[in-house]
Amino acid sequence: MRRSRINQIIEEAIAFFDEQRFFLPRFAYWTPNEWSSKKEEVREIVDRRLGWDVTEFGQRNFDELGLVLFTLRNGSLENLERGKGMLYAEKAMIVGVNQVTPMHYHRSKTEDIINRGGGRLAIQLYTANDSNDLGSKNVSFVADGTRCVVPAGHVVALKPGESITITPGLYHSFWAEDETVLAGEVSTVNDDSTDNRFLEAVGRFPSIDEDEPPRHLLVTDYKQYVRLAHH
Repeated sequence: MRRSRINQIIEEAIAFFDEQRFFLPRFAYWTPNEWSSKKEEVREIVDRRLGWDVTEFGQRNFDELGLVLFTLRNGSLENLERGKGMLYAEKAMIVGVNQVTPMHYHRSKTEDIINRGGGRLAIQLYTANDSNDLGSKNVSFVADGTRCVVPAGHVVALKPGESITITPGLYHSFWAEDETVLAGEVSTVNDDSTDNRFLEAVGRFPSIDEDEPPRHLLVTDYKQYVRLAHH
């Protein structure tokens, strides 16, 4: 993915968040030079991978297969193991019309996906079978506190304000139906490196062609700009 395209996507994302009156923390707007001046005070941002995450899932076709995410808060796997501390995470996501996040499930994370504004958010659901493929059994889930059962492959359409709870092993793919959606994610601790199981082989984080300097950093850029002491 070209850095120039990532820069453009983030600028458009900032404008969309502003339009939706969804306010980001200060570090969302820091320049690379500002990041380079930071040290131990931003360790939690760096270690927990808070911030911008733009992906095209290794397919180089962002408009059709892609997602913009901003991780606002995230606990640690150590917290989960101890059962205390920050055990939760929160993301804001921008989902374009017919822009698909590919079919996947989470091994341990439970998440609520919430339509915070914009158009309708379509989510297709399957239960993973014993071979980790798409199962044929009915899918059971909770939406806004109400238990629902639908056939395998059913597409749930969330209007603004509505949400769905996605449990481990529940395959899901989503896209916006009619206009761009501001989606929220509230979950247990998020680990994008090991917890995602995609149905088809994809790349979770993009390889970047540095055709121009970054205007804002992705979570994968921090190690190049922020010098933290090793613990």
